[in-house]
This record gives sequence, structure tokens and C-alpha cells, in this order.
Amino acid sequence: MEATPTTACETCPAYNPDGLKKLGVNLNEADFVIALAGNPNTGKSTVFNALTGLKQHTGNWPGKTVTRAEGAFEYNSQKYKIVDLPGTYSLLSTSEDEEVARNFILFGKPSVTIIVADASRLERNLNLVLQVLEITDSAVLCLNLMDEAERNDIEVDTRTLAKDLGIPVVATSARYLRGIPELIQTVSDLANGRIHCKPHKIKNIPPNIEKAVTKLSTEIEKVYPEIPNSRWLAIRLLEGDQHVKEMLKNGDFIK
Repeated sequence: MEATPTTACETCPAYNPDGLKKLGVNLNEADFVIALAGNPNTGKSTVFNALTGLKQHTGNWPGKTVTRAEGAFEYNSQKYKIVDLPGTYSLLSTSEDEEVARNFILFGKPSVTIIVADASRLERNLNLVLQVLEITDSAVLCLNLMDEAERNDIEVDTRTLAKDLGIPVVATSARYLRGIPELIQTVSDLANGRIHCKPHKIKNIPPNIEKAVTKLSTEIEKVYPEIPNSRWLAIRLLEGDQHVKEMLKNGDFIK
């Protein structure tokens, strides 16, 4: 097992890959927009800080990210703006935090969505991961807190997990900056089209429901030709999601 360092060393060559420059809050003319999503208490804000050089509060309680925070980094002469979304357990719009996170991933059209999960509590985190993958085809799972998983003798087969989810999986311990260079490279590869995801999607929908979803999806596209993922919206409408209904009725989307 790899020894866990006691302090983060941002000047170490292992941390600073060639071409990386932290930009803090300098968000001018970003080439790509990155969404950062995850359950509360997964170290999401620590990942955000490691990527941007900002010192966001990293308190250990749910709901600490009330509104989104933004930061940026430059890698290989390309600028990446990161939007740190509220920590949520679901995207089913039962709270304001869930609405903010879901709406940005869906209507904000981020180039890549980083989903941060707790490696020591992976099962409870997968619900959000699968919901995000229903919305976007460009995502990477940041399997964080690997140091805690190792202390508890928990092993995760990242290769099999990546195959099952259909997206890249990067193991990290953000507080010690382990895995951050690999995460940055993976985000760059996704944003520039060098990696193409085939994420896990809902399958085996009954034929009568599939027919209704297809019909409703087509009607949504007629009214809003540029709307992303009309199929997912159609499913939410059929499930009685009043928030989605109001958004479609009013054309109230994140720009």
C-alpha cells in the first residue's frame, strides 16, 4: 500500500503536471466549463481547492455549499472554469440545492462533469452518480478519500467500476493531492474529445412507457430545438416532476 503523506506538497513534481497553472477566481475567456458535483462530505470542496488554488471552507457537515462557487485553472494553454455545485444526495429536485445542481448539469451544458464520491462509502454515493449519467454523456468519477478507504481495508477495483459505469474513474486523496494530476489529465482528455464515454443508462423500459417517452421527447424538441437531453426531461414529466413541468411551460432554463 502506498504511504500517505502527512502534508500536501504543491511544489512536488508529482503534483504539478507540466502545463498546469492555478487561476483562482480568474475566469476570463474560459475554453471549457467544468461542473463539480457530489454528495455532502465527500471532499468535493477539497478537490475544488486542489484544482483552483482557492481556499474554500471545507467544513464537515451536509449543506455547507449553499450556492455555487467558481474558480479556474489553466492546463496546456487551455482555461477551465470550475463550478462547484451544492452537495446533494439526489437530482430529483426535492430541495433547492438539488434543483441548482441538476439544472446546471442539464441546462448549463458543462463540458465535463466531475462527480466526487467517497471511496469508503461508495454504495451510498452511486445513486447520485447514476442520476448524473442519465443527464450527461461527459463525466468522470473522482473516487476521493482513498486514504480513508485504505485505512479501513477497503479496496475498489477502479478498472471494473469504470467499465460498468462507462466513464473514467480516477482514485484520489485530494487532501494530500494524490491523484489530482491524473484527474486534470482525464478532464482535459474528455473536454478535448480524446476520451468518449458510453455511460450507464436506464434499460429495459416497458414498451408502452418507451413509446410515451419517445413521443413526449419529440414534442419537447419541437418547442425547444436546442434543449439538451429531451428524453430525460420526458421521463421526468411522466414521473410527475412539477419543477420540470414549470420550467418547460415558462422556458425558464439556465443560460
